[in-house]
Amino acid sequence: MAGIGRPQERILCISDSEREELERVRRSHSAPHSVVRRTQIILASADEETNTAIARRLGTTNPTVCHWRKRWFEQGLVGLYGEARPGRPRTHAEEKIAQLLRTVLQSKPADGTHWTVRSAASVTGLSKSTVGRMLALFGVQPQRSKSFKLTTDPLFVDKVKAIVGLYLNPPDHAVVLCVDEKTQIQALERTQPVLPLGLGYLEGVTHDYVRHGTTTLFAALDIANGQVLTQCRSRHRHQEFLGFLKHIETWLAARPRFHVHYTPTYASWLNQVERWFALLTERQIRRASFVSAKDLTEKINAFVEIYNAKAKPFVWTATSEAILGKVEHLCRSICETGY
Repeated sequence: MAGIGRPQERILCISDSEREELERVRRSHSAPHSVVRRTQIILASADEETNTAIARRLGTTNPTVCHWRKRWFEQGLVGLYGEARPGRPRTHAEEKIAQLLRTVLQSKPADGTHWTVRSAASVTGLSKSTVGRMLALFGVQPQRSKSFKLTTDPLFVDKVKAIVGLYLNPPDHAVVLCVDEKTQIQALERTQPVLPLGLGYLEGVTHDYVRHGTTTLFAALDIANGQVLTQCRSRHRHQEFLGFLKHIETWLAARPRFHVHYTPTYASWLNQVERWFALLTERQIRRASFVSAKDLTEKINAFVEIYNAKAKPFVWTATSEAILGKVEHLCRSICETGY
C-alpha cells in the first residue's frame, strides 16, 4: 500500500560551479561557523551521505540536516545565509542579495571587464558597505583573476604519469634531473642607488633602469638532493642547449647514457626546476642592480654555489590521479561557460 513508512530522502544534486562556491565557503576562515556547518551538510548530502550519518558526524540533529536540505532545494546557496531571528529585522531582503550575486556572477558592466563594489552598488541599489560585506561573505572576488592554460598535448596523460612516477618513485641507482632554460634574463641597473631598508620604512628602488644585455641560464635540478648544475650562456640557440646537455653528460661520465622524458605542452609546472628558477628570481634577480651581463652571470653563479652548499630536495606530493582530476574539473568548468 502506497504512502506507508517514512518518505525517502531526495537525492541532492549540485552543479560544479555550486560545489566550487560551497567548497570556498567551507574553507573560509572568515565565514560564520553556522554557515560553514550548513555548507558541510549540503556537500555531504550531495555525496549521498544519509541524514542520520551527517548529523552524527557533524554533531547536529537529524531535523537540522533536513531543514537545511529543504532550504537548499527551495533557495539554493542564498538560503544557507538567511534565517529568521528575533531582534532587529534584516535590512535587505534575500532577493536583493540574490540579485547582487546574479549580477556579479552572470554579467559584466557596460564600462569595464568586471564589477567593482561601487558599480555593483549603483546597479543593485545596495550600499557600498553592504555589497562589500556580501561579496566577502560569499567569497566572490570580481576584482581578481587567475591565469590558466590547458595543454593541447595528445600524450598529456602518459607524460604526466611518467614524470610524476619519477618524482614519487625514482628508479633505483639512477639520477633524475629536471632540465630547463631560463631565457633572456636582463642585466638591469637602477638609475639611482638603492635606499636601504630601515626601521619604519621599506627598501627603495627606482622604477627606471638601464639595460646591459641578457644571459640565458640552463639548469639541471637533481631531485634526490636538490642541488643544481647550471651554465650561463650569452646566446639562446639549440647549439647552446646541446652544449649544456654535453656538460651534463660529462658530469655523469660514470653513467653510460640517460633517458629523456618531455614535459607536456603548456605544462612546465610539472618540471621541478621551474620552482628553483622562481627562487632564483625572488632572492637574487628581481630586486638587484647589475652593471653588466658579466656582473649578472657572476651573481647567479655565486647564488648557485651558496644554494648547493645547503640544498634540500623539493617535496613533491601530488599524484598523477590528483593532477588529472584537477585538469578534468577545469575542463568541465570551461564547458559550462559555453565556449
